[in-house]
Amino acid sequence: MLDLIIRGGDLIDGSGAPRRRADVGVQGDRVVAIGQLDTEATAVIDASGKVVTPGFIDVHTHFDAQVFWDGALTPSPFHGVTTALAGNCGFSIQPLSGDAGDAEYLLRMLARVEGMPVESLRLGVPWDWRSTDEYLAAVEPKLGINAAFMVGHSAIRRLVMGPEATRRAATSDEVGQMADALRRAFEAGALGFSSSWARTHNDADGEMVPSRHATAEELITLSAVAGEFPGTSLEFIPMIGVFDAWAVELMTNMSAAAQRPLNWNLLVGSLGQKEIDERLAPGDYARARGGEVVALTLPLPVTMRFNFASGFFLDSIPGWESAMKTPRDERMALFSDPTARAALNAAAQSETYPMRRLMSWEDHYIFDVAAPENAQYQGARIGDIAEQEGREAWDVLCDIAVADELRTSFGAATPVLSKEDWEQRVAIIRDGRALLGGSDAGAHLDLLATFNYPTVILAEAVRRHGVLSLEEAVHHMTEEPAHLYGITDRGRVAEGSYADLVVLDPATVASHEVAMRYDLPGGAGRLYAESEGIDHVVVNGSPILKDGALLPSRSGTLLRSGRDTAESGR
Repeated sequence: MLDLIIRGGDLIDGSGAPRRRADVGVQGDRVVAIGQLDTEATAVIDASGKVVTPGFIDVHTHFDAQVFWDGALTPSPFHGVTTALAGNCGFSIQPLSGDAGDAEYLLRMLARVEGMPVESLRLGVPWDWRSTDEYLAAVEPKLGINAAFMVGHSAIRRLVMGPEATRRAATSDEVGQMADALRRAFEAGALGFSSSWARTHNDADGEMVPSRHATAEELITLSAVAGEFPGTSLEFIPMIGVFDAWAVELMTNMSAAAQRPLNWNLLVGSLGQKEIDERLAPGDYARARGGEVVALTLPLPVTMRFNFASGFFLDSIPGWESAMKTPRDERMALFSDPTARAALNAAAQSETYPMRRLMSWEDHYIFDVAAPENAQYQGARIGDIAEQEGREAWDVLCDIAVADELRTSFGAATPVLSKEDWEQRVAIIRDGRALLGGSDAGAHLDLLATFNYPTVILAEAVRRHGVLSLEEAVHHMTEEPAHLYGITDRGRVAEGSYADLVVLDPATVASHEVAMRYDLPGGAGRLYAESEGIDHVVVNGSPILKDGALLPSRSGTLLRSGRDTAESGR
């Protein structure tokens, strides 16, 4: 007798091959039989009229902290994700030195660069480990889906150099100590090494994060350490915008030194074709020189949702930083005072502020409100409210936000992509120099909502516009990322593979509307959406989601490099 049979569905196995009618039999955590199965089973899932696929693999998340208070790593499993890779952009929270000041620095840095509420990080994370091994041991029992963790350059630098990590280049001895720390992390099973030189990555004090103080030689030396351990990878953000020649050279040298693939984040689909070609070209340059450089691409239309409570991104406006750091009651007073808020608006509209086009308040919409009297404004354009009430758009926004105790979520309307838009994005996904990913799930919790990319792609690119087959879409979200990271026995439904499975309805699969949900430690909020048409999710043979409801099972596995990964690359 089998433990589980998924019976009557069409199997899309992840390889890109056409679907076929087949039952899937599971024993323990593995698929053991595929075909017309007459065997009895302890549990049966009826997949008639549905499609059975491998679980989706999200390669770029920041679940490093969330795992402590939400081991299911929601809402990702609602969108079919059964494996998440975290510790990206150089921002892991391991290893730690044991010095409380170092842990406090990483906490505040994470809050600043990845948009996680400070109070949630304080209340929800124990911060009581030192080594990567201790951290992995702490998170392993909590996992509802599979997860693997990179080691962040900023954490390694802070471990070795303390406060000097944000002040200067490292000595050769310090680089050697970092390399030794990285070796210990890989021995514990860390998935890879991540880093960033992005100009937008500054810590809570406004200083460049530790990894931005590293030399190219330091980055190449640490990347080479990954080459000593099988099944490891590299992730790096060299710069924002079109790459300078040095950035292409550096990524190539990092990959070649490690003999590991390096992926960079993020290639957005809204760029012109010339810009897309320029960002994909490093893949060719690296391949010719013994490396592998892959762009992560996220095809979703992205809307930033601002609020005055966290102030993330808004604190980058010159003249706003100190205001966004004040306690909530003082900040409410600022946005209530006509003189103070006029000064803030003047700073946002300054000709010297390059992002002022994002601060056209009249073109923003009110997404989420808290106060009952603000319910009338939800979904409305601020300029329309201002016109109806005979007031300035900025004053309208400030008054709504103050009534909501600054929790009002607002921003530009989400672009609606045409068939031509999706065709351009699908062309990037199909390009061998790019990989579908970059969701940032677990980060920018009240600013961005891209965790739902699997269901959005299935609803829009596959069903609505027909520019991508369901078989191909599944391949790019399962077998493709598994190959790049060398993840073994996952990303494909085959006899002997791990039973990470999704049963979905291709006629209805879609994301629900995104909205704020106040369920973080300390009562902080996050953008959240569940889904339609993801009927069942199975992780390592155990159902964790049924008919849109999360089940109590926590059957996820901690994926360790070398044990759960082999040589990576495509």
